[in-house]
Amino acid sequence: MAMAGPDIEAMIREAFPDADVVVTDLAGDGDHFGARVVSQAFAGKSRIQQHQMVYAALKGRMGGELHALALETAVPA
Repeated sequence: MAMAGPDIEAMIREAFPDADVVVTDLAGDGDHFGARVVSQAFAGKSRIQQHQMVYAALKGRMGGELHALALETAVPA
């Protein structure tokens, strides 16, 4: 069973309460999502570390319930 966009957003917001989070269904199939996450928690972290932090927030669902996630992370300007 696939994850819903609002569920993905809720999990990310739970891990990063200060974050600006936008989740988009890229293919309209409920299986391929894009997410832009902007959080101060990413300050001083490499892009890889930032992405790992978001994947950790998804609690093992990446590659299972969540098939594909195009991820963009940033620190607030």
